[in-house]
Amino acid sequence: MFHQIHDLIRHHGDLFYLITFAWTALEGETFVIFAGLAAQHKVVNVGLLFVASWLGSFCGDQVMFTVGRLFGTRILDHLPKWKPGAERALGWVERHAIGFILSYRFMYGVRNVSGIAIGLSHLSWKKFAAWNAVAAFVWAFVFVGFGYGFGDVIAHLHHREEVVQSGVREAMLAALGLFAFILLMRFAVTRMHRAGKRK
Repeated sequence: MFHQIHDLIRHHGDLFYLITFAWTALEGETFVIFAGLAAQHKVVNVGLLFVASWLGSFCGDQVMFTVGRLFGTRILDHLPKWKPGAERALGWVERHAIGFILSYRFMYGVRNVSGIAIGLSHLSWKKFAAWNAVAAFVWAFVFVGFGYGFGDVIAHLHHREEVVQSGVREAMLAALGLFAFILLMRFAVTRMHRAGKRK
């Protein structure tokens, strides 16, 4: 992947950030990490890379939300394999909408179906757009930052992409665990505060 990104930059330098935008509209964690490594090597601008990744991630999920809102039921009827995942995601959205929006990007392989599931929920477009912008910012910051900050380590592994991809999954699970911990702490503090008021 690292060499492919270098080739993209060499042959399509002016379009690289547009390619990043399009790639991150789908998923692209590994792509963004290797692009972050390229930024560490001063091949691309880290600020522009971050903005392209943020906007791509945001716009991609807004599109999936809109698709879910307009055509979600029909899509799931035609793709029955997606239905169990979408139903689980919908259950999470109905119970913990904000926490789910902030965390589902870090659940490997469920991002697109989650966007459709949120579109099927009662969540308003404005509320989803606001929290989606925050979630996309965090996602871009984590993966661009990981590639930029740990580029030297990744450089030694670039000939073994399966090792890096495994590391990406572990990083996503770790970030998800951190989100879950923060949400649990917030829930516990809120409960304690309410209990204190009742006394």
